[in-house]
Amino acid sequence: MILIDLIFFLLELCALAAFCYWGFHLKGAEHWVRALTGIGSPVLVAVLWGTFIAPKASIPVSASIRFVLQLIVFGSAAAVLYLSGQHKLATLFLLVAIVEVVLSRALKR
Repeated sequence: MILIDLIFFLLELCALAAFCYWGFHLKGAEHWVRALTGIGSPVLVAVLWGTFIAPKASIPVSASIRFVLQLIVFGSAAAVLYLSGQHKLATLFLLVAIVEVVLSRALKR
């Protein structure tokens, strides 16, 4: 169980890094837009995670809603990686995230 929790935490950090990477690599955007997006998007995701998804969330939600929110965050992280041109990394991240979320949910029942 500790290994699953560790992998889950690393996936959370990777999702934040994906949003940061995407923001700073927006094509055709001005420097200030890239900086704002590169800093702002991971902050927004971290706030969302801490508010609803984290084990000690300030607004706890049901396990089913948490499961859906986790898939949305990880799916969005994979999507922004893909949009940034990191196709293989996005695919790998999404596959690991799906397996981890499903496995975590199954073992915590």
